[in-house]
Amino acid sequence: MKLVYLGTPEMAVPPLQALHAAGHEIVLVVTRVDKKRGRGGALSPSPVKAAAIELGLPVSHDPDDVIRAVERDGAELGVVVAYGRMIRPHNLAVIPMVNAHFSLLPRWRGAAPVERAVLAGDSETGVCIMALEEGLDTGGVYDCVTTPITDDTTAAELRVRLVEIAADLLVRTLNTPLAEWIDTAEPQHGETLYAAKFAKPDFEIDWAQPAEHVHRLIRVGGAWTTFRDKRLKIHAADLVDGVLVPTTVQPEGKGRMDFAAWRNGAQPTANELFGTL
Repeated sequence: MKLVYLGTPEMAVPPLQALHAAGHEIVLVVTRVDKKRGRGGALSPSPVKAAAIELGLPVSHDPDDVIRAVERDGAELGVVVAYGRMIRPHNLAVIPMVNAHFSLLPRWRGAAPVERAVLAGDSETGVCIMALEEGLDTGGVYDCVTTPITDDTTAAELRVRLVEIAADLLVRTLNTPLAEWIDTAEPQHGETLYAAKFAKPDFEIDWAQPAEHVHRLIRVGGAWTTFRDKRLKIHAADLVDGVLVPTTVQPEGKGRMDFAAWRNGAQPTANELFGTL
């Protein structure tokens, strides 16, 4: 099948590589523009762009080039994985598109489905291959694969597993002739929840919340609190009989360290609490 692939971050790389390895002809890769990264401010390509160049695939930053890929190269299908932008109606009008979405739709439509599933304490999530339409993750679903979320699963660990599922599911779906499945998408059923993107304040730990909620936020990644007027990131913690026990922390301006080592160095008094100035 001749494909246009639209994706941007690292999690969109394995599905691109899998489709290429499966023998599909990827006539165009569309990704976000290069960004300034690091202290020097040099422009760096997105992970998908870097992977596409390595595979020898043509790359564009203009989603309107999808139209030219259809007219010039005979592209039959667009595949979207974490592209990061809404696809405009005039592009959807010229080629059918499918999206690998990292949740069990319609639960957690939107930008941060993995993180929201962990924070909500969901016991499972998955990947759905859905038809792309103008609405935000509202299209019909072709197939889904479910995977569990345990009380210790981090968002980072879950993301790796979901990427592997997405790559396999896309290959399995696209290895079937397009005409046999493109019109078979089933409408979404169930409670609709939206996975809003996290902002920096969302990662600040509210110690008034139950320990289980704080533990889930830490598992999302990026959780922080304050200690002696400085920020302290908590990268990992255990939940023991309802009590939160940090295991890996990072003081402001320093690297990660074992919590016991930090405590031995900081020597907090009995009256010093996290989250107070």
